[in-house]
Amino acid sequence: MTIQKPDFSLERLHPSPVVGIDEAGCGPWAGPVVAGAFVFLQPHHVEESVLSLIRDSKQLSPARREKAYTRLTELATVRFGIGQASVEEIDHINIGQATRLAMQRAVSQLGLLPAAALVDGIRKPDLPCPITPVIKGDQISYSIAAASIIAKVTRDRIMAELDKDYPLYGWAKNAGYGTAHHQEALKRHGVTVHHRRSYAPISKLL
Repeated sequence: MTIQKPDFSLERLHPSPVVGIDEAGCGPWAGPVVAGAFVFLQPHHVEESVLSLIRDSKQLSPARREKAYTRLTELATVRFGIGQASVEEIDHINIGQATRLAMQRAVSQLGLLPAAALVDGIRKPDLPCPITPVIKGDQISYSIAAASIIAKVTRDRIMAELDKDYPLYGWAKNAGYGTAHHQEALKRHGVTVHHRRSYAPISKLL
């Protein structure tokens, strides 16, 4: 199967700077939802060795994601922001609204005002610039793909840290998703403060 390679075609259709935005963690039963926002200030001057690392984060192995994260965050001609919404916020306002909130927080960390935003999927956060939702945007746009890597690596690191305090649930491996191991641990050991109580599989256990 051929893996689609992103490019800067969408970015060229908008005034600069263009921010790509993506999230990680809508589906898991535990942990926060995390959003990444990424701006290439000089997209035509990014080395091919860096661009070759940028893909939809779900298409990359953990090791390759970490490598891409390191290279991206070390670039001098980029700006990136990371935002998250807590489990409490997810349960209070629902995952859709919490994801938008995380995206807004990520953009607020950029240190610049974007002229346009490309957002993966269909969600439109409240931003001070025009927004273009892009279905499967992390497979099309370098900016969105870079944001997806930032979000995914950050969230995986958060879940690995939580795993140290709650090792029975396997979060370092399953990132909070409802795997068989995670489900069995919930039956045996119950719900933690990091579980999303508004999610049906968790609410049924309470």
